[in-house]
Amino acid sequence: MSAGLLLSLLVLPQAIADETQLSGYLLGSGDLINIHVFEEEGLTLETRLSDAGTISYPFLGEIKAGGLRIGELTALVKTGLSDGYLLNPVVSITVLEYRQFYINGEVEEPGGYAYLPGLTLQKAVALAGGFTERASREKIFVIHDDSANEVPEKINLASPVRPGDVVTIEESFF
Repeated sequence: MSAGLLLSLLVLPQAIADETQLSGYLLGSGDLINIHVFEEEGLTLETRLSDAGTISYPFLGEIKAGGLRIGELTALVKTGLSDGYLLNPVVSITVLEYRQFYINGEVEEPGGYAYLPGLTLQKAVALAGGFTERASREKIFVIHDDSANEVPEKINLASPVRPGDVVTIEESFF
């Protein structure tokens, strides 16, 4: 077996895992994205998803981007531009700023905070100034932005927090 083939067999699974992890993020209202079309500066723009989850894009008009993955939106823009505008456009989309998450209840500074990849509840509490002295470490709930039924889910300090989540830290009685 050649060294190149062996190296590709070792690297490929990690690349696929990274791509799978990246492609799982669903765009939503408030996300700031950059759409870059190679060698087409007039079609490259920075835009924030509206409250309806849409963006306005040259030639294509209003696009429903909320609920799509980055790869899905990239394919949609590429297909739209290929349909009579450009020959084989090279489109790249990146998230520049994720929508906020919200934390309320027994933290020192409740409110909305900028999401950063890898955010856990423990880090979110730190951003909000820490727990109050009355905060329960066991009664912590989240409603995920993409939750259809909006039923609070119990979480712990190691749980991930996602963009758009609403975290509530209840009061401890003891």
